[in-house]
Amino acid sequence: MRTAIFFQKKKIKIKKLFPKHSFKKDIIVTNIKSLNTAEKSDLTFFDTIKYKNLAAKTNASFCITKKKLQHFLPLKVEKIIVDNVLFELANVLKQIYPLADVDYPDLSLKKPNLKKFPSVKFSNNVLIGKNVKIGKNSMIGSNTIIEHDVIIGKNCVIGSNTNIKNSIIGDNVIIQDGNKLGQKGFGFIPLEKKNFKFPHIGKVIIHNDVEIASGCTIDRGSIEDTTIGNNTYLDNQVHIAHNVKIGSNCMIAGQVGFAGSAMIGNNVSIGGQAGVSGHIVIGNNVKIGGGSGVVKNIDDNQVVMGYPALPLKDFIKNSKK
Repeated sequence: MRTAIFFQKKKIKIKKLFPKHSFKKDIIVTNIKSLNTAEKSDLTFFDTIKYKNLAAKTNASFCITKKKLQHFLPLKVEKIIVDNVLFELANVLKQIYPLADVDYPDLSLKKPNLKKFPSVKFSNNVLIGKNVKIGKNSMIGSNTIIEHDVIIGKNCVIGSNTNIKNSIIGDNVIIQDGNKLGQKGFGFIPLEKKNFKFPHIGKVIIHNDVEIASGCTIDRGSIEDTTIGNNTYLDNQVHIAHNVKIGSNCMIAGQVGFAGSAMIGNNVSIGGQAGVSGHIVIGNNVKIGGGSGVVKNIDDNQVVMGYPALPLKDFIKNSKK
């Protein structure tokens, strides 16, 4: 997948971000990333023991964490000990990415320049932002808005009344009418007088040969990206929250909802109106019955159903009682 820059970033040194803390070195924070993707000079965060194995291997220079978790981090990582990791993370994100906590209107939107997109077909009332790239032989439906820096591959069909922002879309992708891709997800830190919005700086990445039916909402990632793998199909009115990762060759039926940071393997089938809780890991070749509620991890090759979702044999046994 090609890269794109969707949010302006300020260059700020670590001591300015955390003036009450002492540091061995005062350097510009290159970026804010998760434990497993952070590189040298990046800032990361570690707020639950669930991710202790990732913490032990992180390459970040700095990490926001709690006192009781600091010993899981490598010695080379400078620890920033705080009481509320997510609040401090949100505060830093707001300083480095000051425009990522609100989805401001794209003022660069204009009618598409047909000379720039000679092999793309546009219906009526399409608006395109600056630096948008659209591949050959793609089609864009009426009243669709594609905001700045979005990348769309070749041979794609984008339906009418669809809004796409902060997204990178592969080849041969079909997105039907009335979809919303790349908007800010549901994230804030509850405070007594005014909630503190959590900036979302990630993207939506749609890989090749994906089909998305009408009325779906796919939120961009907060720190990481929201991704959908090759040849995955989404039915109508599916909601995918921030940081969700769906594998290849998956079939998701109508009105399924994924909470933030859920991870779905390859060849997964999910029946209509099922719900998947946040930070859940679902393995490969899993089948989830319609209306199920998934509240814990599911291993590979399982068939589950019910609320909470149980192996199918257990579900049938319980339903006979």
